[in-house]
Amino acid sequence: MLDTSRRTVYNEEHEVFRDSVRKFYAKEIVPHLDRWEKAGLIEPAVMKKLGDAGFLCPTVPEAYGGLGLDFRYNAVVAEENSYVDSMVLVTLQSDVVVEYLVHYGSEEQKQKWLPRCVSGDTILAIAMTEPGAGSDLQSIRTSAVRDGDDYVINGAKTYISAGQNCTLAIVVAKTDMSAGARGISLFLVESDRPGFTRGRNLDKIGQNAADTSELFFENVRVPATNLLGQENMGFAYMMSQLPQERLSIAVSSQAMAQRAYDEAVRFTKERTAFGKKVFEFQNTRFTLADLKARLQVGWAHLDWALARHVRKQLTADEAAAAKLFHTELLWEVCDTSLQLHGGAGYMNEYPIARMWRDARVMRIFGGSSEIMKELMSRTI
Repeated sequence: MLDTSRRTVYNEEHEVFRDSVRKFYAKEIVPHLDRWEKAGLIEPAVMKKLGDAGFLCPTVPEAYGGLGLDFRYNAVVAEENSYVDSMVLVTLQSDVVVEYLVHYGSEEQKQKWLPRCVSGDTILAIAMTEPGAGSDLQSIRTSAVRDGDDYVINGAKTYISAGQNCTLAIVVAKTDMSAGARGISLFLVESDRPGFTRGRNLDKIGQNAADTSELFFENVRVPATNLLGQENMGFAYMMSQLPQERLSIAVSSQAMAQRAYDEAVRFTKERTAFGKKVFEFQNTRFTLADLKARLQVGWAHLDWALARHVRKQLTADEAAAAKLFHTELLWEVCDTSLQLHGGAGYMNEYPIARMWRDARVMRIFGGSSEIMKELMSRTI
């Protein structure tokens, strides 16, 4: 169980909320993790259960069916989700994609979609990455051409989280192919529109239960009212939302790192080698002590970043630093914890093996560690 007794960013109401989340996960999520891992997919009904329990999109205003709470409630869900190494894409829905609707949606779009996002009836995805364009979003080739009262979208996307299960995708497309970043717009595209097809559920080295897909758009016609915000403002919108996405990844990474450490402590105190517990060897204790110190710093930093974000003070470079620090910490803790398991760590029957695989991509998505350093260096 994640120990939050020394946290500084939460109050009693957050902890009551956490207790409800924890009980829900123990009953509805944890018993199914192995099955979802083997299947490579989580059934869409899980999102509806999360919505019914009140754990989706806590920050959505009450006028649109949400709870109108602060981002710390999102962080509570993210921490509990990641501590059990769940690949339910709750943070994608609550922390990332729904925010585009809240901030840039028309009143009609908000009334139509936000209540369904909160309830889990609508599963969200954001289609940015393409086969030839990852972090360099200005190089995307998916196009959206105005045709009367519609836009016609053509292109291909890849590595799209929730691509198999999504019922509504925010599609990043060029409305002016010659304008680079200044020609990007965002569109709400329902998955049942003619020409919208899903490709493979991609075969990954980790996070197997989280569906990640190719999406294809062949003459997909959407009404002009499906334009999200203003035409050609998509890149600016994405840059404005990335800090919260990166903070969300930092939150998940810190919680998963703590779980990996806890697994290492438990294993080394149970396992015997050369007539004594593995924990009794000085190297083991010193290694764990070093990780404990790093985790302590991580939790203090995370609370600082969350508090700044709630006050709307977290800057883009601070969010990039948080994403960099906590994802790199996660990898260090997971890799070291696996090493402390010895040969057992390489066996899938031990939780650390899955966590080690699941952790690797955290240094890549949402902007790789190298991109985070580049962004931070620009403010030096």
